[in-house]
This record gives sequence, structure tokens and C-alpha cells, in this order.
Amino acid sequence: MFKKKYVFLTFLLVMLLAVTTACGGDDDTAGDDADKQDSEEGTALLMGTGSQGGTYFPLGQEMANVWNDQIDGINVTSTESGASVENLAKILNGEFDLGMTVNLPAYDALEGTGDFEGKKVENFAYIGHIYPEVLQVVTRDSTGINSIEDLKGKRVAIGPPGSGTQAATKIVLEAYGLQDGDYEAYQEGFGDAKSKLQDGTIDASFGLLGLPDAGIDELQASVKDVKFLPVSDDAIKFIEDNSGYAAFTIPAGSYEWLEEDVSAASAFAVLVANTDSVNDDIAYDLAKVMLEHADQNTHPQAKHMTEENALNGLGDLPMHPGAEKYYQEIGIR
Repeated sequence: MFKKKYVFLTFLLVMLLAVTTACGGDDDTAGDDADKQDSEEGTALLMGTGSQGGTYFPLGQEMANVWNDQIDGINVTSTESGASVENLAKILNGEFDLGMTVNLPAYDALEGTGDFEGKKVENFAYIGHIYPEVLQVVTRDSTGINSIEDLKGKRVAIGPPGSGTQAATKIVLEAYGLQDGDYEAYQEGFGDAKSKLQDGTIDASFGLLGLPDAGIDELQASVKDVKFLPVSDDAIKFIEDNSGYAAFTIPAGSYEWLEEDVSAASAFAVLVANTDSVNDDIAYDLAKVMLEHADQNTHPQAKHMTEENALNGLGDLPMHPGAEKYYQEIGIR
């Protein structure tokens, strides 16, 4: 009887040890899986882009995809925003790690002027050039508008608050003597503006966009009477004397339906990083992959991410030490 009890107790002890070992094995595996997940997720970076109807938003998504595919240990997420000024402001307060911006608002942010009057942004640095920004002013033949001067009293989309589009638009309108209140302003991105132009809710729209822009092509395909409003020589002189924007010619054929050259103003879209959250190694990798893997970016504007263009828009902006190391290695800095 005693022997049977002993055998039974021994059996229970063996089973208990087996269960304990199995549970311990599960705990170790769970820990390994957690460590693996942390490693796979890497450093999370949030990048501000622009409105969904503009160039920044889809291009930013493609940039993030390429980085995530090519750089171990980072996970970049692109997010919709009000573009340039908002991206820089959210870098200042720590909400964004990366931001796409027109170079001119970035100069203002550094100096505490313009939209950043009295509030400098000093925790950002240049990573690289993205593409040339062209201020494209569009209306429709059916509106009867033939020049920017004709926009007085009209309904005009001037870009979202805090965007490079709105800043550039106001300079151009000022060149024609048009101030706030001389027109009915719609503060929204080109995606919404395109719909309003299509249904006649607004008369014209300004868009600081890549060339060509898919949204303008889509609008033309829908309404068949899109018309560009050129910037006159006198207005260009005013713009160049009072801002960093420069003359730019939209060549005939930039859009299949565009038969004549159009005079416009242009600046540069650049990528900047939050120096509080983006270290030198990550900045180095971001700059390197932007250039060396641009062919994997499916957005049309990615063609401008080249060594030749890499420092376009830098000007007096501080360059991130990590990006500078890369550009020195390839001999362009």
C-alpha cells in the first residue's frame, strides 16, 4: 500500500516538474517574441507631410516606405498635416520627428520671422532636397478670369493655414495689390480646392505643387477647361525683391494639354529633422537612402532626389551632422 502511494506521489512530482518546465519554456518564448517585436519595430519616427490633395502627402508615404524597407531599426510613419509651417511648429513642440517643408518657411522658422515672428525654431536641421515647388495658379475658362489681378472679389483657395502655399499665395497677391479682404479666401489644400473648382464653388486656386501635378491633370480630365494664370514680369520682380521665391517657367507640354509656357514662381521642398529625437546615425541613413534608393520611390517627384539637387534649398539652414557626414563622403559638401 505504501509502495503504491510512493509511486503515485513520484508520478505527481514528475508531472508537476514537467508542467513547470513547460510553463517556464513558454515564458522564455514569450520574452523572446517580445524582444524580437521590439527589435523589428525599431525606432518609431513620425513625419509631417501635407494635405491629401497635394504633393507632400503621397510622396511622404512613398518616402516612408522606402526608408522602412531599406533601413534596419527604424519605422517611419507619414501623417497628413497643414504642411510647412505646421510641420516646423510640431517639430518645435516635439510632436514630429521629421517634416517636409518649403525652404522659405524654414528660413523664417530659424530666424523667428514671418509665421514664426518672435518664436524661433532651433531644434531642426536639414536632411535633404526633395523636389522643386512650383506655385501653380489655376482657374477655368468658364469663370471669365484671365489674370491674377482679376481675382479681386473672387472666391480663391489660398492653401491651408500654416502651409507654404498660403505664404507664397499672399506674396503673389500682394504683388498685384490684393490684400486680405480683397477676395474671399478658402483656406484648404488643393485636393478640396480641386473639387470646389470642379463644381463651381470657387473661382481659382493656388497650389505650391510638384510639376506636373496629378490633381491638376484630374481636374482637366473632368472639366476640360482648366486654365493657368501666369505671373507677370513686374509681379515676379516684386516677389523676388520681397521673398526668396524665384521666377520659374512651366514649359508647354508639362501637361499634355498645356500648349504654351506659363510664368510662375518657385522654391524648394526639403526634408528637415527634429534634432532632439533624430540622432546622427539615423540622419545619415535617411539622407543616404533618399538619394541612393530614389529609384524605388514610385512617386513622380522622386526623380528630383539626386546628388546634383541634394543641397538645393539648404541656404543658411543648419545641416544635420549625420546628413553632413553622408554628403561629405560622396563629395558634395
